[in-house]
Amino acid sequence: MDNKKYSAGLSELRAVRDELKPLERELAQLQAKVGKLRDRRAEKIRQLGVYEKATSDRIATAAGLAVIDIVALVPSLAPQGAPEAPVEVPVTESAAVDQPTAQTPAEPIKETAVVSASEEPQAADRAGALARLRAATAEGAFDLEVLGEPGQAEATAPPTGAETEGAERVLPSIPEGTEGGRWFHAEPGLASKRPNFRQAVRQMAFLDTATGVLVWQGGTVRLDLGQATVSQILTAVYAVPNTASVERIYVTAGDPWHQSSERHDFLKDAVAAWLNGPLPEGWTVESSRGKDRQAGHLVHPRNPVGRWQRGDQHIEIRSVGEWFDPEGADPATVRAAFVELWKALRPHFEDVVLMGSPSQTGRDLWSRTIPMKAGAKWAEGFPVMSQEIRGLLHATAGQGRTELITPPRVPERVPGWYEVDRTFAYAKHTWASGVGVPQRITAARFAAMTEKEQTNALFAPSHWQVRVTIPKDWNHVGLLPAPAPGERSWHYPYEGGRTFTTWAGGAEVNLALRNPIAPWRIEILDGLLWESGDPLKSWSTKLQKAWRSLRAIAEHHGDEQQKKACALASRAVRSILLYGIGTFAQRPRITTGSLELGASGEVPELPEGARLTGITDTHVTWERNQGFGRDQYAHPEWAAGVWSAARAALLSVSTSSKDPETGKPLKAGALHLPPGSILAFRTDAIYTSAPVDWPYGGEPGDYLLKGRMAWEQTTPRTDEDFYVLQELGRQAYESEGM
Repeated sequence: MDNKKYSAGLSELRAVRDELKPLERELAQLQAKVGKLRDRRAEKIRQLGVYEKATSDRIATAAGLAVIDIVALVPSLAPQGAPEAPVEVPVTESAAVDQPTAQTPAEPIKETAVVSASEEPQAADRAGALARLRAATAEGAFDLEVLGEPGQAEATAPPTGAETEGAERVLPSIPEGTEGGRWFHAEPGLASKRPNFRQAVRQMAFLDTATGVLVWQGGTVRLDLGQATVSQILTAVYAVPNTASVERIYVTAGDPWHQSSERHDFLKDAVAAWLNGPLPEGWTVESSRGKDRQAGHLVHPRNPVGRWQRGDQHIEIRSVGEWFDPEGADPATVRAAFVELWKALRPHFEDVVLMGSPSQTGRDLWSRTIPMKAGAKWAEGFPVMSQEIRGLLHATAGQGRTELITPPRVPERVPGWYEVDRTFAYAKHTWASGVGVPQRITAARFAAMTEKEQTNALFAPSHWQVRVTIPKDWNHVGLLPAPAPGERSWHYPYEGGRTFTTWAGGAEVNLALRNPIAPWRIEILDGLLWESGDPLKSWSTKLQKAWRSLRAIAEHHGDEQQKKACALASRAVRSILLYGIGTFAQRPRITTGSLELGASGEVPELPEGARLTGITDTHVTWERNQGFGRDQYAHPEWAAGVWSAARAALLSVSTSSKDPETGKPLKAGALHLPPGSILAFRTDAIYTSAPVDWPYGGEPGDYLLKGRMAWEQTTPRTDEDFYVLQELGRQAYESEGM
């Protein structure tokens, strides 16, 4: 580039600036208008929710929202008696945190008519309709009540419970008096009991769709997969002798569902298009399976699940990324990892069966630790709380902390970049959990307690509605989650002197009161207090033993493939515990589906209460919130307790190492680093500009240094900037050890 081209470029840039400014002003005005309308909608929902015959599904349809959004505003409308079905709930706790942590439970899409991938649009009006629909869905799902006129469709709020762009959400409360008292009961006839059957074993195969290498119990072959469409994969795999018994194919590399991503605005659209592609003769999308299995596809942008059948033959195609990042391992090594995983679990769970996902496996293994001895406490099963309490926990108990701290809170440039991550963190917080029906601790009841009783209540498994006041001279990070403006679920107020109201677990409330810098002022407004038990302890202990044994083999084994396989298997154990805890949260069932577009691009009629979420040239995808099902393993109180303790430990926690002088455990966490040095949180990881020298003992919950650049860096302002520095920091640290 010469000076002339540079000057011309500046002129073009100024022209873009001048064109952009009025549009930004117009956008701000529209956002303000949308905010007011959302306020009006929320107020109208609350008014309608008082009506004794009001139902969440009817209000949700009228409002263009999901049922859980209605329940968040009017908890008494939590759905009752939703159909029971097994659920796969992807829940993310990431040490590496290479993906966003937003949780969107996804259900299988239903069988759809197959359209040839080569079919072209037949009319200009079809292309126009598609363009209008894509524009309408660019910011998310749109309101079904204006769907009849795509040109007038306007974006509605995403299903996060956020009411306005500029105002914080108001979290639900427990009603006063007898109405609130009706919340405190167990669901009749619903309890977590030990199963009296063993899961069926499914034959697995492992396929690299980039190289065509297939590995299964019968051997290894290289297949010609062409473009790796569903049709080509099914045809090639089942043309190989002795593969008829294979029921589950894990894709280890290649991500064939992303091949057409450049033709779609969203990855989920590309995934849906791949799953709905043409099938070989005789194959259909799966429509029925046994009690322990699900029918249809699961559309997930990274780790989808496709399910098909041919007569009595059933097959799943899944991503091995559900279990761990294979890090370039070939299919044979990945298969060896699953073998080592089973071998490590077998001494602790005699009836272990590796199911399709770590979440399914985790919940099944946990269910087999439920006491069964007659007369033992909880031998009759752990009771499931009322729909109202579960809905309240879903709306008020967040998961991992994800926060990027940008200037002016931190300098524009910082002296270094350090990443420390808690190893197998959730395992550290499974020793005690709330069991049974909780007590309600109102403000008056809490005030009437002695100081010792108050302390005991806060240290017990509990969940509190609190009014928080931050010390005026506070100069560090925020301690407690609060409902955030706009689409983001939670943020962490830090401004000295600020007061806000929120819900938080007992672990976090204790941390705020007893943190190493200065106590925060906490007023108890309401709360849930459970009896302390250990429903997760046996399960977690067994998983930790398997994890330790695999890590030891990975460290000392002489064969490189086995070292790698055991390292991957140890990460799979982590996923079993992590995602197993997530299944207890029992988020509302989100059913997704796919329908074929009309000949002129018109959208077919969607199921009642559904919202449109994506569109391809041939199909639309939709989702519908069916509320909370009658799930015997629904224990959001356990998930909420683990998540709260993990967030508190991100700030201050005792390590497995001891001070040589005092003999007391050494402390670690963000509050033990200088003010202004914290750059980001990612679930169990801290990113800081200050050097970190916390000792690492290799035990669950210990902080491990994973990235380091001990020289000046530009502070990241966006997630994109953050992920670049995260990767560079890890590469730099790895190079130090070479």
